[in-house]
This record gives sequence, structure tokens and C-alpha cells, in this order.
Amino acid sequence: MKSHDVVLRWFTEELTSGRLGVGDQLPSERALAAQLGQSRNTLREALRVLEVLGAIESGTGSGPRAGTFVTASHGEAISTVFRLQLATRQVTPEDVFRVRLALETQAAVQSRPDRGDWDAAAALLDRMDDPELPEAEFLGLDAQFHVLCSRAADNTLLSVLMDALRTVIADHTLERAAAVSDWPTVAARLQDEHRSVLEALRRGRGGAAADLLDRHIRGYYGLTADAAQV
Repeated sequence: MKSHDVVLRWFTEELTSGRLGVGDQLPSERALAAQLGQSRNTLREALRVLEVLGAIESGTGSGPRAGTFVTASHGEAISTVFRLQLATRQVTPEDVFRVRLALETQAAVQSRPDRGDWDAAAALLDRMDDPELPEAEFLGLDAQFHVLCSRAADNTLLSVLMDALRTVIADHTLERAAAVSDWPTVAARLQDEHRSVLEALRRGRGGAAADLLDRHIRGYYGLTADAAQV
């Protein structure tokens, strides 16, 4: 086993056993290197990997937040992997479309009204009503809206995966917007559909919201079919 794998295995086992949890502080570099029988350079290399993955966060200086802490910020790391896979063409835009469709509709089906931040979702839509809003900003807020709605799901992994896809979705929908000749009309249609989805989720009608999302997502891809084949 490679030296840094020893550190990663230790970290995984500590989480699995419950000896470490989100918010807990790791031992000092010196103590952990001695405990695992690894050099401090090897330990630092492994910790950098964990930090990139969003599993830990290092604070500098002194005080209560100095040191290395367990976090649960995996979304950005997964998003980076998705973007790299798209760039290398290992994952296609069609894959993004189909995974997004599956995740969002399932999140709606499993949603609970008491779990949703509906005021925040409505505020996003209000910002998107601005007719002067550039397409890129509109679609960035659009992706945020969809992620926020997915957080109402009684399934943490669904919302984590949606959050990881947020940047990919925003980039992908913007790319496809090049095929739209009348953006204000399309934006108005999307907003009407967003508000219908929000109302269904707010009222606890998850199945209806899933159907609305299915038509909404497929509709946008149909409107922008000239930009890419789906």
C-alpha cells in the first residue's frame, strides 16, 4: 500500500467508526504522522488530497479554528470531476441531461414541504424577472434555483449530487442558449414553469412537481436543440 493510502484509509476508518465526525479536529501533523508511522511530507500530501475532495478544511494562525477539521463540502470536488470528464469527452452533454432529469425528478418525488427554503427560492425567481439580466447570470441563478428545490428531498445524497452539478448545469444551459433567437420570450416561459414547480413543491405535491420538472427540462433542451444533439 502506498504511504498516502495509509493516511486515507485511517481517515475513512475513523469516519466509519464514528471516532471522527463533521466538525471534529484532526490530531496535529506531528502526532498523526507518528501515530501512522508516516513522514510529515507524506501526511501533508494525503491531507491536501482530502482537502481538495472537500473532506477536511485547514485553518491557519491561532485560535479555535486553527488546525485541520472534518467537513462535508464535497460538492465542489465532485463538480470539478464532472467538468473534467466533460472536457475530456468521457461524459457527454446528453449524459448530463439524463442524469439531471433523473436527479431532479426523484428529488421532487421525495421532497417534503417542511424541508424547503421556499422564500429563498422565490427570491431567486424575483431576481431572474429582471429583463436586463444577462443570459449567463439568469442561467446561473436558474441552476441555483434547481439545486435549492432539490434540497427539499428527504435524501441528502440527491441534493449533494445536484449541488455538485450546479456549475455544470449553468455552463451547459448557457452553451445551449446560443441557439435561442428570442431570449426574453424563452426566459419568460422558463419563469412561468419555475413558479409552477415551486408552487407544487411548496404545497407538498411532489409527484406533480416531478412531472412539471420533466416537461420543463425536456422543453428547454427541445428549444435549444440546434446547439447540440440530445
